[in-house]
Amino acid sequence: MIDLALQGGGAHGAFTWGVLDRLLEESWLGIDGISGTSAGAMNAAVLVLGHARGGADGARAALEDFWRRVSRAATFSPFRRSLLDVLTGTWSLDRSPLFAAYDLASRVFSPYDLHASGFNPLSDILKEAIDFDELAQAPIHLFITATNARTGRGRVFKNADVTADVLLASACLPTMFRAVMIDGDPYWDGGYSGNPTITPLVRECKSRDTILVQINPVERPGVPSSAREILNRLNEVTFNAPLLKELRMIALLRQVADPGNGEGAMWADMRIHRVASEKMVELGYSSKLNAEWEFLRMLRDEGRKAAGDFLDAHGQDLGKRSTLDIDEMLGEV
Repeated sequence: MIDLALQGGGAHGAFTWGVLDRLLEESWLGIDGISGTSAGAMNAAVLVLGHARGGADGARAALEDFWRRVSRAATFSPFRRSLLDVLTGTWSLDRSPLFAAYDLASRVFSPYDLHASGFNPLSDILKEAIDFDELAQAPIHLFITATNARTGRGRVFKNADVTADVLLASACLPTMFRAVMIDGDPYWDGGYSGNPTITPLVRECKSRDTILVQINPVERPGVPSSAREILNRLNEVTFNAPLLKELRMIALLRQVADPGNGEGAMWADMRIHRVASEKMVELGYSSKLNAEWEFLRMLRDEGRKAAGDFLDAHGQDLGKRSTLDIDEMLGEV
């Protein structure tokens, strides 16, 4: 049995779709729990419900259906690649006039100024693709993180608490959408507080192996110099910070935990793995808004390849040892 920790990143979540699609082909890999944020939350909820309905094949079909819906909904989106980007095979929207206008406007106006209705196009997709009553009863443990905009603290929602609004809140970028109100409180993207949150997987799941699917690069070569490069890197650093902080905590707990029994044994026995790809380093912030089917399919295929490479290299380590060196990843503890 394994747990999955799924990062968020807009359209880049199609990479995670590919990873999940490949892992679900392995009948020997059972899934105990999934923690997801933003696009990772969408993937997690869709997988959990699809798996409850039709096992691994049902989960794979549900994930493909969801991402096809996302692409179809974006057919008439104003955020499209420029003709030059299409001709040169560039996936970013950096040269898109409308994206440039939005990028500039978002630094001056808030969503409350620009979106009278506060409508999120993902709302209808989620309501069509997910039966939340069924999701509440699904056997795979689900943990979705959103950030309370008032307190700044993360809140983790479990199966029975997850609704369309919870998923929208987990993916609510405050420069694009109004905060999502849940129980009288405003919520923003979960990536600000947990991207994804790993602790519930340790405390509430039986599996001791957690596979982190990472789509936001921790390291990027060179020094960001242009305004766009600086903003892109700030975005990555911001959304990786909660994860790195939690991994540092996990590394420390594993050193001091009592391996005998109780919660100490949970931390001492935890094994962490990671699936990632250098391809994600090549993609900038603007491509997270690119929902063209060709782009999503490319990311899916890259995710499948990354998952296949992980299984070839470390499949035999699952259930035995960690394959992600947290100390090396963090530099120092």
